[in-house]
Amino acid sequence: MATHLLPPSRLDASASPASPPRLWSSASLAHPLLLSRLCLSAPSTRISRPRSRRRAMSVTVRSSLIDPDGGALVDLVSPTESRAALRSETEALPRVRLAPVDVEWTHVLAEGWASPLRGFMREHEYLQCLHFNCIRLPDGAGIVNMSLPIVLSIGDREKEEIGDKPDVALQGPDGGILAILRRVEIYPHNKEERIARTWGTTAPGLPYVDETITSAGNWLIGGDLEVLEPIKYNDGLDHYRLSPKQLRKEFDKRGADAVFAFQLRNPVHNGHALLMNDTRRRLLEMGYKNPILLLHPLGGFTKADDVPLPIRMEQHSKVLEDGVLDPQTTIVSIFPSPMHYAGPTEVQWHAKARINAGANFYIVGRDPAGMGHPTEKRDLYNPDHGKKVLSMAPGLEKLNILPFKVFDARKPPSAFNELKHGAISSKIKSYLLQVAAYDTVAKKMAFFDPSRSKDFLFISGTKMRAFAKSGENPPDGFMCPGGWKVLVDYYNSLQTEEAAAAPV
Repeated sequence: MATHLLPPSRLDASASPASPPRLWSSASLAHPLLLSRLCLSAPSTRISRPRSRRRAMSVTVRSSLIDPDGGALVDLVSPTESRAALRSETEALPRVRLAPVDVEWTHVLAEGWASPLRGFMREHEYLQCLHFNCIRLPDGAGIVNMSLPIVLSIGDREKEEIGDKPDVALQGPDGGILAILRRVEIYPHNKEERIARTWGTTAPGLPYVDETITSAGNWLIGGDLEVLEPIKYNDGLDHYRLSPKQLRKEFDKRGADAVFAFQLRNPVHNGHALLMNDTRRRLLEMGYKNPILLLHPLGGFTKADDVPLPIRMEQHSKVLEDGVLDPQTTIVSIFPSPMHYAGPTEVQWHAKARINAGANFYIVGRDPAGMGHPTEKRDLYNPDHGKKVLSMAPGLEKLNILPFKVFDARKPPSAFNELKHGAISSKIKSYLLQVAAYDTVAKKMAFFDPSRSKDFLFISGTKMRAFAKSGENPPDGFMCPGGWKVLVDYYNSLQTEEAAAAPV
């Protein structure tokens, strides 16, 4: 099924053009970057999608929101009144100790980011995910994208202790009970097959593999998850961790008629901001009244040389304080998933999770979720494959992909305008964004112009980190001063710690 989102002027007439917008007051969810204000609420609309040979699709949405995968958000957190009884029940259950990454996946499952998945994968779900990157819905109701295995490993001793018992208690790293896994199924954990099919290589040095799979048990245990209470990290950042349900509620409060998501695991520089601001401008030109940016940094496991989450969140807040992004049209929230660095396979997961959060546009850049080859001096993945895969991936048809693209100066028409005038096929549901680079003439981040390519610098994340580590300032206009100071202070603190730890 290939579908595309029409500009507002071409929506189905079931939304009356005479329906007036409404002004209402928006609450902030006690989030430091969600400002209370008057919002313009667009009337609800029905988007009609083309009929497929298998079944017709017609999804009713409120504001920008599209249906979550499976039709309803999964919520696996038990009601408050049930928690005491559940804790008593866990006293008699066999126990499985979770690693920190397992806790992050429990968080992801509990809040419905992986909807319609209701727990750690059983074998039939795992095999579909591993071999097809999607899972069939019950009763032949279609498929949903699911490109990464969400599984829990156990060892031989735990398998023996569980035996034929149907339920197990899940303990956090500190020993506290977090959840019950019900109607469990235990099956073999073929690590080599999992690694090869997820990463496309079994080369040593893959960060997620080294962290979670190499030392994992020889068995996987799946079942229905019942989480005793919301997952909290008590790191001062929990107020940023908005669930899909909370995000959808906030989009409605703000009267969003389009939501465009931008995931990152690096600090925001002015090139990122240029792309995000330009995306909003173009959506407004298409006829949307209130596009909202979901700036959605990844908050789970990342490799050792990535900037830690608390530093990134402090830097992101400076970007809004300095006015590089507009707090009125931006929501900053943490995406709790761990990072695999699995390239085109993983970027499907990142996009699918944002569908469940209510985003209908997803910005994707060069080499999304990629990394350098762990043993060779090259990229592990073709840097263009992520955006190509997203435009074709089964189960992501209702999401609009916004890939970065360098336009040939001899062919300048905007793909947004081509879409508006019907020049882009509905089967190629992607809009092209230009690449940002540092313009040495204008002394700011700007869209790359190939007719004067010598005037532009491409500053990689590696080079940005090298600037910060050395205390050297990047070119003026590369990053807001407040955000840059956060990075410099962080790397200075690392150097101080390393000097203190060095032998005298």
